[in-house]
Amino acid sequence: MKRILTALCGAFLMCLLSGCVQMGYYAQAMQGQMSLLASAKPIDTWLADPKVEDSLKTRLRQTREIRAFAARELGLPDNGSYKSYANLKRPYVMWNVVATPELSLKPVQWCFPIAGCVDYRGYYSREAAQAFADGLRAQGLDVRVSGVPAYSTLGWFDDPVLSTFIDYPEAEIARLVFHELAHQVAYAPGDSQCNESFATAVEEVGVARWLERHGDEAMRERYRQYRQRKEDFLTLLSSHRRQLDENFSRQAPDAEKRARKQQIFEAMKHDYEVMKAGRWGGYAGYDRWFAGDMSNAHFALAATYHDLVPAFRGMYAKLDDFGRFYSGVKSLA
Repeated sequence: MKRILTALCGAFLMCLLSGCVQMGYYAQAMQGQMSLLASAKPIDTWLADPKVEDSLKTRLRQTREIRAFAARELGLPDNGSYKSYANLKRPYVMWNVVATPELSLKPVQWCFPIAGCVDYRGYYSREAAQAFADGLRAQGLDVRVSGVPAYSTLGWFDDPVLSTFIDYPEAEIARLVFHELAHQVAYAPGDSQCNESFATAVEEVGVARWLERHGDEAMRERYRQYRQRKEDFLTLLSSHRRQLDENFSRQAPDAEKRARKQQIFEAMKHDYEVMKAGRWGGYAGYDRWFAGDMSNAHFALAATYHDLVPAFRGMYAKLDDFGRFYSGVKSLA
């Protein structure tokens, strides 16, 4: 959700010179980023404050250990990122808007200087994201708005630990920190699938190593269940995405494709409820994904984050060294 902030300063200046119609968008993004940084304080400052709750201090100490592990054991950048903390007093740091044509799973892209073209557009205000989404829907596009707990500025700024994810289970905080730091290692402008799949591969390898060194049996079991449910969900998603692809590519009237599209959506919802009640024992963590009307945009980013992960995992396994792995990915980027 997320990398476009790397381009904000240069893009904003370009807009000032050219009368860019996206001035308002860049302005809200710059204001949001600056507000976030202004609210961040070093973790040591929070730990020294007697008014800070012990539960938060415990989380911050854990995150500080995770951050040190990322640099020491995974070769991720040892800079100022994730060494401060910001309490944002809202559920997400940003809201991403994803859109596709009505009869296609190919996401609409928005292009920016430096960051290239990306498959989403981020807003610091949920209301602003919804307003933009409504405009896209009026154009006949399928649209989804989703909250983002964290993003990377690719090393342009010192990204802080955020209140939007500090209460996650420890292994999931590690996953998120490893993922976002990986974006500082290698970034291919305009290739969201390469960038996100690489970062997902780093998080998976990193969390496995973190749990091996620091996890207890209960923590490993919780993360194993998390991973299993995630794999189940992705399998479900992939199956129905394949059906949608087949539907959209066949020779048939658009009205027939629309009807089949809704049938696929309803079948997926049914299959999810069966899986939730049976295999997952009632676990409802993915209910939010199904809330409201489904659209093609729900499926658009799944491939971005996951389809190339096996290739990157295989590349790491072959090299068996983070330094050589990162060098290889930089060459690809």
